Amino acid sequence: MTFSKILIANRGEIACRVIRTARNLGYQTVAVYSDADRDAPHVQLADEAVHIGGSPAAESYLKFDALLDAARKTGADALHPGYGFLSENAAFAQACVDANVVFIGPPPSAIEAMGDKALAKRRMLDAGVPCAPGYLGADQSDAGLIAEAEKLGFPLLVKAVAGGGGRGMRLVRHFNELQQGIDGARREATSAFGDGTLMLERLIDNGRHIEIQVFADAHGNAVYLGERDCTAQRRRQKVIEEAPSPVVSPAMRAAMGKDAVAAALAVGYRGAGTVEFIVDDKLNHYFLEMNTRLQVEHPVTECITGYDLVEWQLQVAAGDPLPAQQEDITLTGHAIEARLYVEDPYTAFAPQTGKIVWWQPERALHAGVRIDDGIRQGSVVSPFYDPMVAKIIVHGRDRDDAIRRLRAALANVPLLGLKNNGRFLSDLVDHPAFRKAEMTTTLIDQWLDQGESLLQAPTISDDAWRVAAVAIAMQQGNSWRADSVAAYGFKLQYADTTRAVRVRPDRAGGVAVTLEDTTVQARVVAFDQGVLRFELGGVAQTAIAVIAGSDVHLAWAGQNYVFTEVSAFPNADALKDASKARSPVAGKVTQVLVAPGATVENGQQLVCVEAMKMEMWLCAESAGTVKAVHAKVGDQVESGALLVELELESTQKEA
Repeated sequence: MTFSKILIANRGEIACRVIRTARNLGYQTVAVYSDADRDAPHVQLADEAVHIGGSPAAESYLKFDALLDAARKTGADALHPGYGFLSENAAFAQACVDANVVFIGPPPSAIEAMGDKALAKRRMLDAGVPCAPGYLGADQSDAGLIAEAEKLGFPLLVKAVAGGGGRGMRLVRHFNELQQGIDGARREATSAFGDGTLMLERLIDNGRHIEIQVFADAHGNAVYLGERDCTAQRRRQKVIEEAPSPVVSPAMRAAMGKDAVAAALAVGYRGAGTVEFIVDDKLNHYFLEMNTRLQVEHPVTECITGYDLVEWQLQVAAGDPLPAQQEDITLTGHAIEARLYVEDPYTAFAPQTGKIVWWQPERALHAGVRIDDGIRQGSVVSPFYDPMVAKIIVHGRDRDDAIRRLRAALANVPLLGLKNNGRFLSDLVDHPAFRKAEMTTTLIDQWLDQGESLLQAPTISDDAWRVAAVAIAMQQGNSWRADSVAAYGFKLQYADTTRAVRVRPDRAGGVAVTLEDTTVQARVVAFDQGVLRFELGGVAQTAIAVIAGSDVHLAWAGQNYVFTEVSAFPNADALKDASKARSPVAGKVTQVLVAPGATVENGQQLVCVEAMKMEMWLCAESAGTVKAVHAKVGDQVESGALLVELELESTQKEA
């Protein structure tokens, strides 16, 4: 099967990553894009690009006809699906075959066999691959699922049989959570995959998520390329991945590799695939599922093996044999990947949308550091897709070396403009539980419930306030501040705290910064294109400071901040009002549980908004009566949009 032009049916960092390897090998590339991605980096990187529809994935990246029409229009004779979207859709793979477009992935039959998790589990049992206890039956009624759950016992997972990536999955620890888990998993699975069929699986509590990278060709060859440890997760979504696993011995690796290859051969697999296992506290492994595609975390395998897995995919799709046999594959060093999400880890990982005001990954690139991204400075992150915007990957001589390199890289590549998990990632890999390889798949969620300090916003030092004040004093374009010897007083706000600041610049680059009653002398060396070089307390330092309107976006000492210069004329509408329930993010309204006239209690759920694979509930902050509802199911709403108005109980009593 020969091909010369590849259409990448995806977006973001994976589209960019595939384009780079394809072009290095001499292939022409075609990008596709939605309305929201018209100016995205992957569109600029490809040789050609085709618009395929509206911003929601259902109107663009999930449309068979639009993708295949783009292939016909450009003469693309092969298609790489990336991951997510249609990468594990057997019908789409077959549609490519029928259109004489080479699908760079496994045959449709293998996708179908592994895409239905219940069917896949039955096949694995037949192949002798160990599986966790569960329910795979046809009775999908609530009553039937509840009865089977009681037989299995708790805790357990309610899982969609279609899809992956944590969508359509709910952890149920107690019986009274079961109905809500079934409803949530079914609703999310129907929305994401068009299939609400569920299965039950007994949870291996305190387990580790370890997966094996497999590869097979059309000539009967199949190999495994070591394991990846993906145990650090939040809400069943991976956060940190590493290879090799710190708990896997050579004997265990061989046993898991053998089972993974058996799983692939059982379904006539071809191409790149990942067999996921859950490992209990006695290091027994159990089959979870097989992802019939390239994984998000494939770079760590590339680091320790030295192979380009996308290059392997293209070779296998062209009909070539695997580039290496099992005895040729060796593992060198240790690699860790951190997923940079635009979400706030200090407010239950709430997703964020908006404009990126600073992103310069080239500043962090050096030996042993790789950054895969699909964004650029000035990009707008929309609510329509996954909150992961970049991956920071490091390769060290051992695990400690890799951790040190990763923390340095995260500090050197701040993303400003949106709250993100960069500082959390750095703190996580330095946490004793991670250092000692004692993470479990549910530990971060437990920390969230327990108020673990790792998930509390870091304290802010006085010096951070001073650096922000210096940036304001020296900002370009307001020369009356930088050149004036007169003191300038103003108020800065960070989160819920407001403090008075006074600065007195001089023409020699000095700045006297008075924070309330304490004055510290600083000296500005340079402030150019966001890079602020200064001396504070006699120590020369560098910060990134971007001033956008009244906000100062600051990256300094490994932490990101957003300070606001408080206006002397505050907007009364910005004050917190419990009678007005506003959307916490830009997203889609999926549930509305109240109507005008209904009485509500403090904390009662009102409206559910979905954004970036996450459901967020808007709850009443005080008891009262619903005065008006301004949204209906299916509405796309902006962050801060007024959704429900309440007449508060306290107001009613006063009247």
